[in-house]
Amino acid sequence: MVAWPVVPPVEKARNKDQEAEVLQWIFNVIGEPLPSGQYEDVLKDGVVLCNLINKLAPGSVKKIQTKGTNFQLMENIQRFQQAVRKYGVPDEEIFQTADLFERRNIPQVTLSLYALGRITQKHPEYTGPTLGPKMAEKNEREFTEDQLRASEGHLGLQMGFNKGASQSGHGGFGNARHM
Repeated sequence: MVAWPVVPPVEKARNKDQEAEVLQWIFNVIGEPLPSGQYEDVLKDGVVLCNLINKLAPGSVKKIQTKGTNFQLMENIQRFQQAVRKYGVPDEEIFQTADLFERRNIPQVTLSLYALGRITQKHPEYTGPTLGPKMAEKNEREFTEDQLRASEGHLGLQMGFNKGASQSGHGGFGNARHM
């Protein structure tokens, strides 16, 4: 019998290409070399994340702990989370501190950073590198009353052309379908 290694379900969802793209984007925004190591190790202490948000929105994180206890380093992550919330990233897209610091859900960290990259596109003062697909722009249309009324006499395709037939009698429970 072969014993296969058990991979946690969250690990299966990791996308190394996206993680590399996120690190490249962070490097391009910050303009300084990132520490070497695994994706989660580069981000774990929150220093890189705080530097990132300070480049996007100067002064967002006033105090960055470069060394200290685990609790002090986790405060960096929490400061980053508060700053991105103010920057416009929705709460439901922000990862939990334990997702990164305890490596519980690294894909959620990646999704959060993609959300941050998406939100930068909404800030007209930001002209730096982008992450992920370009956001759609607002495309409001205005119709005159005549244009709106012109469609009132048309049958939609979903109404079909069944000459008034309906499905009554076909969906009864226990009824056989006669062909």
